[in-house]
Amino acid sequence: MTLPRLARTFFSGLAVVLPIVITIAVVLWVVTTAEALLSPLVRGVLPDGAYPRGVGLVVAIGLIFAIGVLMEAVYFRRLVSWIEEGLDRIPMVKTIYGAVRDLMSLFSKAGSRKFSKVVRVKLPGTEASLIGFVTIEDFTGLPVAPGAGQVAVYMPMSYTIGGYTVFVPRDWLTPLDMSLEDAMRFVVTAGMSRS
Repeated sequence: MTLPRLARTFFSGLAVVLPIVITIAVVLWVVTTAEALLSPLVRGVLPDGAYPRGVGLVVAIGLIFAIGVLMEAVYFRRLVSWIEEGLDRIPMVKTIYGAVRDLMSLFSKAGSRKFSKVVRVKLPGTEASLIGFVTIEDFTGLPVAPGAGQVAVYMPMSYTIGGYTVFVPRDWLTPLDMSLEDAMRFVVTAGMSRS
């Protein structure tokens, strides 16, 4: 077997193993972190020797669910808003927290409604096109004022959390019959995921 063929075979195996290993590593990290943070609290409540492994994770899931329920209450939402305002004043924390919050909002059902449609954006003068998501069609009351007949389109980048929001003429767009999730998966995986 030649060296290039050995390398191809190795990378073919790596392409199968790596996503599985990364997924397992992330899940294990979440489980062990929840267990490490919450097990001392649970141990303090339970009698000696009565602590089964995994209770910390169950408590973490319960706390997250309870916070979701509390978000229905006006006073709790105000408290969370007050905490968010405080985090938005701390320079480094503001950037990290804001990015994670916006990303979670984007992929939630409420955030997905901000994308009105999945479109193909034709690049003028070429045969190339990109997949994008229309975010704003009416700019009334906004500080940006693109040209007449333009819309804002978010174009994510492959294999990264990021992208560009561009203002393009409406006639550059062709609506695609794809769900947000399918289109995002297709773009983020550079077209490798078709399911």
